Amino acid sequence: MASFQKTEAGRNLSLVVKDAYMDLHERAARGAFVIWIAINVPAEIFLGFDDVVYGVPESHAALNAAKGIGALQCEKAERIGYSMDLCSYARIDIGCVSDNFADSPTFGLPRPHLLVSNTNNCSLLTKWFDVHHREMGVPHFILDVPFCYGPQQEKDREYIVAQFHDLIRVIETMSGQRCDMEKVKQAVAYTDEGIGWWKKFLGYAEHRPSGITAFDSFVQMAPFLVARGTPRFVEHYRLLAKETGARAAAGDVPVPDEKYRLFWDNIAPWHQLRDMSAGLAALKANIVGATYTSCIGSVEGSFDRYPYDGGDPLAMLARTQNCYVCPHGMALRGKAMAQAVKRLGIDGIVFAGNRSCKPYSLTQFDQQRKMAQALGVPSVMIEVDHADVRKYNRENTFTRLEALIENIGMQRSVRMSA
Repeated sequence: MASFQKTEAGRNLSLVVKDAYMDLHERAARGAFVIWIAINVPAEIFLGFDDVVYGVPESHAALNAAKGIGALQCEKAERIGYSMDLCSYARIDIGCVSDNFADSPTFGLPRPHLLVSNTNNCSLLTKWFDVHHREMGVPHFILDVPFCYGPQQEKDREYIVAQFHDLIRVIETMSGQRCDMEKVKQAVAYTDEGIGWWKKFLGYAEHRPSGITAFDSFVQMAPFLVARGTPRFVEHYRLLAKETGARAAAGDVPVPDEKYRLFWDNIAPWHQLRDMSAGLAALKANIVGATYTSCIGSVEGSFDRYPYDGGDPLAMLARTQNCYVCPHGMALRGKAMAQAVKRLGIDGIVFAGNRSCKPYSLTQFDQQRKMAQALGVPSVMIEVDHADVRKYNRENTFTRLEALIENIGMQRSVRMSA
């Protein structure tokens, strides 16, 4: 499991997540306006209101999976007619709602007044949130973010900003509150500062041996989902980066005998973080980076931080709506991954074919071929599901991972003898 669970940053992470859910429930109970959002909906906008709170069904679903009850929640959705082929996040969430969040580690999410989804993660999201729209009779606002085959165009940014203004008007009308854009601007500044520390934390993967594992970054991304736009967001990532740097400088690293440096492509396998991390370490292998966490705070085609210039906060939020991998064409995906592979000195790539995330997974074979041709980096395709352990086979997975490591070793031997 992530090494930071035993550190000050690990303990603080638990407090940040616990306090975020407690604050959400307590404020909702006192009458706050509640919104359920998809992960890339800009939560900083809601901080412009005096009494608006938000919950993230995807984040709550991931937490259920990490706590070992993802399959239990999925089965609840399947029993009422939802297909096992649907995203496991969606099935967990729908299953949770179906019995009023029984078994949830956070007592669920408070009932929403408004649902806000978007189109730049996956097409399923809008259908998933529509389930709640129909069952609860709650309005559903959809942010339409254009797919990008190149850098975001000005007309697309203006299109997104116009929708942000529409969303603000909807919340003002429904909640009876006014949005203070200066508060939104401050929230965007806090997020930008925190992401600066996040990128510094990820940068310790460049050390040899790496100061982190990708499993650390998977776990530590939680504040981005529940606390961005706040001073606590900044404080946590500052603590994380500084503590990681100090540990790396002292030689206190997660895989001291690191021999193979790997890169992960797809969502985190929440139900397997501990076992997979330990299993790879036993093979002297470390997954030091991942597209899933590297893309935070970036723009299409790069994993570098896109800094806030202090100007229009909505323009900044619109510009970074394309940070995630799913709404990118192959050229952009390839450019960002190649950058990371070179920067981190990657020996091999693990493409995690995810049965629950088709937009992330469908192009992976093309990406695998592209990386082999362009960089000569060996890779392997494994099968996993980010939240449903029933679709994971440990023996098959580690057989393929061991084959990748053997391949890397053989290539090294050939180079040394040449």
